[in-house]
Parts: sequence; structure tokens; C-alpha cells
Amino acid sequence: MVRLTMDLIAKNTGHKNRREEDFEQYLQKITHLNLSDKNIDSIDDLSFCKNLRVLYLYDNQINQIQNLDFASNITHLYLQNNRISSIENLSLLKKLEKLYLGGNYITIVEGLDKIGELRELHIESQHLPLGEKLLFDPVSLNSLAKSLSVLNISNNNIDELEELAVLENLSYLKAVDNRLKHMKDLEVALKKWTKLRRMDLTGNPICQKPKYKDRIIVQSPTLESLDGKEIQEMERRFLINWKASRAARKKNNERMTDEHAAYVEF
Repeated sequence: MVRLTMDLIAKNTGHKNRREEDFEQYLQKITHLNLSDKNIDSIDDLSFCKNLRVLYLYDNQINQIQNLDFASNITHLYLQNNRISSIENLSLLKKLEKLYLGGNYITIVEGLDKIGELRELHIESQHLPLGEKLLFDPVSLNSLAKSLSVLNISNNNIDELEELAVLENLSYLKAVDNRLKHMKDLEVALKKWTKLRRMDLTGNPICQKPKYKDRIIVQSPTLESLDGKEIQEMERRFLINWKASRAARKKNNERMTDEHAAYVEF
């Protein structure tokens, strides 16, 4: 296995000047570091990389998020397809905007309660124990409520979305290949997601429900794309008018029934 060390960085960035002071100065200047697919299993001390903004560590063997306290300027962190089982040690990454953790071994979304700027969380396709689903810590969800706009939770055995309704600024939800099946649960969340623009639920049982698409379009006036297909405004207006007309007919029928019952009773 391979440790992520200064020597590894020097080897993979092609730094030619081997004098230690020059290399340290170089490390202090770099903003992007790509060490993907290097068979890395642990992150060592990278404290010289103080100006690092984007760190690519995907497709490795990392089993723990650690030694990133130095990275106060980092905005993008790519850790997908590793062996990480816990979201931890990220509290000092105050500027983190995008976090990629897909394809790991995480069972609960937690440890994000100190990251106030996070806009995107990609946590799809976790290697979950048989029969279990990805869980969400309410404290982390509440902390992300005002910042998170993109969430990818695909292929995680998820069967309900109501707890995610607190994410009031969500604009894109990708939740394909899960176990969502209840329209009422989805409608509760849609009422809170007033900024939602795109949603993809392809591969869920709910997609087979009668009037699935129509009900979502009517419920979410901001939605522009559903399951990869653009929603036409003319289509939305037609469905809203049809629903209003149907409700009016139902109310009128109820009134006539009441009047008839009153007449018979008289």
C-alpha cells in the first residue's frame, strides 16, 4: 500500500528542484493536486499545502478521512471509490463547497454539521450491509439546510425522502435506483423544496405509480426537468388547469348531493 506523503507529491508532480526549501515553497503555492488511482491507503501530513483548493484522491484504497486540518482553503474534495466508512475530520474545512464520496462504505451521513458552505454532496452507491439503507443524521441535515443545492443519493436502498425536506435550497436531487414508492412521502418533501429545478428518480418503484409524472409536475412549480426529460410550461399549465377543473367538478357534485339530501329530508 501507499501513504500520501510529501515524497509522493514530489514524485507525481514532477518537481525537479530537490532542495527542501524550494519544494516547500512549491507546496505552499499549489492550488490543485491530483493523486487519483495511486493505490493510496492513508493520508499523511500535508500541512505545507496551505493554499490547496482542489484535491483529487478518488480511486484509491483510503479507509479514513484524516490529516486535512491544514486545508482551510479547500473547496473541492474528491474521495469517491475508496474504502471510507465514516465521514469525519472535516470540521475545519470551512470553505468546502463540493464533497464527492460515492462508492465508499458509509452507512450514515454525519459529521457535516460544521461545514456551512457545502453546496454539493455526492454520496451515491455506498457498499452497504445486506438489507440496510443509507441513513442521515438530523444534525448534519439541519446544518446543510440553507447551503446544500445538489444532492446525489442514488443506489443506496433509500425508501423515503421526508427527512430530507429540511434542505430548503435544494435545486437538484439525484436519487435513481432506490426503493422510493410512496407518492405522499414525496409530495411532503416537494412542498418544502421551493427551489428544486431538476430531479431524477429513475429506477424507483414510484415511477410506476399512476399519474406519477403529472402529480409531481403539479406539486412542484419550479421543476424544469424530471427523470432526464424537460418539463414544458404548457404541459404544467394544462395539468394545473385540469386539476383545478376536476376539483371544481367534485365540489359542485358534493354541493348538489347535499342539496338533494336536504330536499328529500324536507
